[in-house]
Amino acid sequence: MKLAVVGGGSTYTPELVDGFARLRDVLPLTELVLIDPAADRLELVGGLARRIFAKQGHPGRISWTSDLDAGVDGADAVLLQLRVGGQAARQQDETWPLECGCVGQETTGAGGLAKALRTVPVVLDIAERVRRRSPDAWIVDFTNPVGIVTRALLAAGHRAVGLCNVAIGFQRKFAALLGVSPQEVSLEHVGLNHLTWERSVRVGEKNVLPELIAEHGEAIAADLRMPRALLDRLGVVPSYYLRYFYQHDAVVRELRTGPSRAAEVAEMERRLLALYGDPALDEKPELLSRRGGAFYSEAAVALTSSLLRDTGDVQVVNTFNDGTLPFLPDDAVIEVPASVDARGAHPLPVRPVEPLFAGLIGHVTAYERLALEAAVKGGRERVFEALLAHPLVGQIEYADRLTDDLLAHNREHLAWA
Repeated sequence: MKLAVVGGGSTYTPELVDGFARLRDVLPLTELVLIDPAADRLELVGGLARRIFAKQGHPGRISWTSDLDAGVDGADAVLLQLRVGGQAARQQDETWPLECGCVGQETTGAGGLAKALRTVPVVLDIAERVRRRSPDAWIVDFTNPVGIVTRALLAAGHRAVGLCNVAIGFQRKFAALLGVSPQEVSLEHVGLNHLTWERSVRVGEKNVLPELIAEHGEAIAADLRMPRALLDRLGVVPSYYLRYFYQHDAVVRELRTGPSRAAEVAEMERRLLALYGDPALDEKPELLSRRGGAFYSEAAVALTSSLLRDTGDVQVVNTFNDGTLPFLPDDAVIEVPASVDARGAHPLPVRPVEPLFAGLIGHVTAYERLALEAAVKGGRERVFEALLAHPLVGQIEYADRLTDDLLAHNREHLAWA
């Protein structure tokens, strides 16, 4: 079983490799190829990856290359975790929207549109090359903005499923609070990528969410950086990305006064790459836990195993709506529990979504459709329309100014600009 990782030079990769090593009975890889245009990073990350496999006794072969076509040739699955423009582009995404008083978060805010415009054409090109070299391969997309990128892949007919670590993160946190194993916890997770709510938390047949909020609401709210009272009033646990919607102005004030997340991550990456170059290091360093992407490897292993081994396991994934949420078009991409087998992801039935949540889901879905059109077709007016439709922008003056700023900061990445 061969798996290729596009963006294999990422500092995330040792987390992924550690999961492949630990969970080799779930996903018995024989070959892992790391693909990245940054040859210097590949050497550091690839060397550590080999040492991790060796320490844990994994017999699989690890190689790395900057040649995408050779790397994906014969792959059973291709995992995408790339960042077009690197942390420098992310720094821009997170800062220029603040000048208009808009959140610059790299997926949820106006910066997320910039990321989508840079990323979608690159991902579609990669997917076409995968299709030529390995037509039966599954593409697992961890590249943000996952909902828009996955929709682009599926609309183009690719065998793709989107993956995010928010749901598995909640599952693990709730299990720890409840004192049970993660496998005993199932979530009623509903929404879009980075726009989700946990409407029930089941252990066996019992919904324990009311008890979780009553007994552990302070700890959960602190993790979300939202008021405990909100959990009590809503009776659900929102994703921490909902903070950008529910407390938008407060977040903008914070972001204007502190260092950007991009700056923090860039410094962390510098330190991680220095650690990866140590030939004595043969495990993922503790610092990596602060990089983000908690439980990413477990989620990736579970999803890839379900696709390649035809298990029918239930995973929280991003895939076509296909009537699951009747207030959205079928070709919208939603994030819900789904049965996953060799034919792909099949969303499980979802009980009617409350208007408080459905309204925002519908609004963001409309923006994501316009964002995808702008990414695929280009054009200033399409960018403007996407920003005007964005619930965190939505004003003519802001949309016009942000369109100009977005294009000015991304001309080198946009062939049509």
